[in-house]
Amino acid sequence: MEIHELKTVIKETMREVLREERLMLCKILVPYVTDAEQSELEAEFGSPADYSEDEAVDMTAWVKYGNQVS
Repeated sequence: MEIHELKTVIKETMREVLREERLMLCKILVPYVTDAEQSELEAEFGSPADYSEDEAVDMTAWVKYGNQVS
């Protein structure tokens, strides 16, 4: 294996590890919400499905692709 190929493999492995660690950190930082608390939140603010498209931003791609949305 050439040095260039080895560097490429190492970079990709590091990206995968960092992506996994970032997702685990996000899971840790998201607070736990009981069913009762969730019901209260939905009663006060409604469900995201009830919002119009201009009231919300879908951040799925932003999170999935590491802050790079095309």
